[in-house]
Amino acid sequence: MRIHPIIAGNWKMNFTPSESEVFVGKCRNMLLDIERSQVIFCPPFTGLERAKNALQGSTHGLGAQNCHWESKGAYTGEISLEMLIDIGVQYVIAGHSERRHIFNESDSWINRKVKAILNADLTPILCIGETLEERNSGKTEQVIQTQLNQGLNGVPDISGIIIAYEPVWAIGTGVTATPGQAGEAHAIIRQTIRSIFGADNVDALRILYGGSVKPDNAEALIEIPGVDGFLIGGASLKAEDFSDIAHIVEHKYLRN
Repeated sequence: MRIHPIIAGNWKMNFTPSESEVFVGKCRNMLLDIERSQVIFCPPFTGLERAKNALQGSTHGLGAQNCHWESKGAYTGEISLEMLIDIGVQYVIAGHSERRHIFNESDSWINRKVKAILNADLTPILCIGETLEERNSGKTEQVIQTQLNQGLNGVPDISGIIIAYEPVWAIGTGVTATPGQAGEAHAIIRQTIRSIFGADNVDALRILYGGSVKPDNAEALIEIPGVDGFLIGGASLKAEDFSDIAHIVEHKYLRN
């Protein structure tokens, strides 16, 4: 089964609503020949509606960077999935390393979000990854297995879920995992998913790499077995860089 790769841009806390609309419009013009890869834009909450307007008539996806698992209530500052659906969101990031390490989100919280996203018929992008200390201590496999087992606890099957491996030590640092490190981690993820859900549909699971992806390293990274696309941070804020990465991924798909 051939799977369509994904190029997702996580803008984090960047771009005003008006900047979001202009940026997406610029990217659309640069991505006109992307036909087999799924491009996803993940603006801040305030930019979602303007980004959606700029995406009208395209096949590109719209994603949110976070959500709350409750449908409504006294949760000041939070955003419900119903609100995101009304805007037109299709994907939601859950468990990004900055949510885990800056805002202290637990695997239990992330699990609630994943299940709520699925129940809302949206697609979660579940982020997992180890810190530099954990890697240096030989705990990479243990961390990946724990985050997957706890983050997917109670989820009936893996269909409709995207996994993003983002080594915390490579996010925003300019350091990128070597092909060997990324390939090993992606293999651990797929094997762990197979042990949780069985062999059915595991081959169709898309596992993204995220961690200082740039145009000058994207080609080497997308050639790694088991890497099905990217979750891009800093480079997604530059239309030229984001477009270059998308074309690298698309061309790899066409060659295979």
